[in-house]
Amino acid sequence: MPPKASKASTAKTQPHTQTLNGADILVEALVRCGGKSIFAYPGGASMPLHQALRRQRDNIRTILPRHEQGGGFAAQGVSRSSDNIGLCMATSGPGATNLVTAIADAKMDSVPLIAITGQVPQQVIGTDAFQETPIVEICRAVTKHHYLITAEDPNCPESVQKALRTIPRIVREAFFIARTGRPGPVLIDFPKNIQLAVLEGEIDWDVQPDLPGYNPEPRPVAQEQVRQVVAAIKRSRKPILYVGGGIINSGASEELTKFAKRSGIPVTMTVMGLGAFPGDDPQSLHMLGMHGTVYANYAINDADLLLALGVRFDDRVTGKLEEFAQHGKIVHVDIDASEMHKNKEAHFPVIGDVRDFLEKLNAEFSDDDKPQLDPWWTQINEWRERHPLTYRDAGDAILPQYAIEELWRQTRERDPFIAVGVGQHQMWAAQFFKFSKPKRWLSSSGLGTMGFGLPAAMGVQSEHPDSLVVDIDGDGSILMNIQELATLNCEKLPVKILLLNNQHLGMVVQWEDRFMEGRRAHTYLGPVDHPEWLGEGSGAFYEATYPNFVEIAKGFGLQARHVRSKQEFPAALAEMLASPGPYLLDVICPYQEHVLPMIPGGKTVRDIITE
Repeated sequence: MPPKASKASTAKTQPHTQTLNGADILVEALVRCGGKSIFAYPGGASMPLHQALRRQRDNIRTILPRHEQGGGFAAQGVSRSSDNIGLCMATSGPGATNLVTAIADAKMDSVPLIAITGQVPQQVIGTDAFQETPIVEICRAVTKHHYLITAEDPNCPESVQKALRTIPRIVREAFFIARTGRPGPVLIDFPKNIQLAVLEGEIDWDVQPDLPGYNPEPRPVAQEQVRQVVAAIKRSRKPILYVGGGIINSGASEELTKFAKRSGIPVTMTVMGLGAFPGDDPQSLHMLGMHGTVYANYAINDADLLLALGVRFDDRVTGKLEEFAQHGKIVHVDIDASEMHKNKEAHFPVIGDVRDFLEKLNAEFSDDDKPQLDPWWTQINEWRERHPLTYRDAGDAILPQYAIEELWRQTRERDPFIAVGVGQHQMWAAQFFKFSKPKRWLSSSGLGTMGFGLPAAMGVQSEHPDSLVVDIDGDGSILMNIQELATLNCEKLPVKILLLNNQHLGMVVQWEDRFMEGRRAHTYLGPVDHPEWLGEGSGAFYEATYPNFVEIAKGFGLQARHVRSKQEFPAALAEMLASPGPYLLDVICPYQEHVLPMIPGGKTVRDIITE
């Protein structure tokens, strides 16, 4: 169903007591569709929209990011951690193009998002006007849908009035498209002349979407398909639940957990699926794929039945595709028909909402259908004992794995939200922070965008002001959007930043070590002639770090400190977590740690690296 109008909309047409221009109409429509906050950076082509937001400041919060990309990722933080749709806005030209990465990121991870861009006046579109870019064309392949609000004749007053009256429908459609079916980003490009044009007469605020050909509601899952799956489960001896982000998007975590506990089938999750099933439950095999657990990958390889729910058989999961899960039958459930058979042929393809499927599966499944899994669990537990997820003892040095595990120990009772950048720290967080609920883990997974963590955490904190929000970041990744420290201070967003600082682009260094004979090619982040380099030993790290993140954070008004001793780390972490405001803890780590296990790209489970 289309999103409901807010309580402010009490009649189909409502007289206005003040003069409304196009910008006012768009902002009012955002509010009526449930918009509570927007991350917006002003410029010449979006100034009327910012004036409209100022007039609506009691109804919608405008947060000024320090870069448009930061605003886009912050809007994702809202969407990924709640049922609301994140909103972001930029001016034309460079402002609009700075949003593109965040939009593409949302498309890859199926995140609902509405991006609004100011555009040069319609009369000069196509003339290379100052700060003009064809942002609709640029974003055509990375949006779920897009709009350019124009008049048939921008010089005709009647035509402009008609364009103004389309704005509530466009906004309502944008919300509807973004959140229905497979979620994704929607772009609204808004020329300045239409923003400034003044409405004459009344307007229909509750106009319904007009989207011929867009049928986002999937057909109900057929009962016969459910019965076929139940029969396959009953016959299986080595089944496994392979679950992804679709479980979280559909709100199916409770139904998944219910089925897993009733059936006794082991559960493994993709990076996008973390939190769909409690990570600390004995049935959890944790993450699978390139940096997944050995036992999850072995189980997938040996399984005779894969229950693939809300996944897309990504290459970071499958490795060499033709050898992935080649011994098992595959049940693939996904709301997006284009995912079916795209990468891996499914023996039982089910196109539909995974929550609908699981509800019907739970209703159909009985104790008589439970497969005999004792030998299967014996094998899995042997693998688990032989290849636990662990790390070495580094004396008083702080290994990133230890730091993340200690963060989990100190925060697990506080139900925290965890955002990450991209790189080694991201994978260690996925491995060693056990998520027990959905929507608590925010990771740029499909696009793998460095700089995601800090602004995403910023968006989460704005949406959940009383919750603990932690950005686990790397020194390379945080530099991509470090300017958002200013936003944390100015907007009073008490995000905690656990910065795992190894002075390198750690994941690329790992690949250099494994596949490039250790030759460094622009992966060290400090000065070339650093005088305090301690040497090439396995525990080597720097006495001094560059840049000085503590001074940078303090310059932005945050509390901050360094820590390099494992003995001192728990107390330093507790100090950060107890701080009432934003805080950066710069954790100096050895640079030569590798994320293990690791299946090299394009390889199979037989090639897994464990040491």
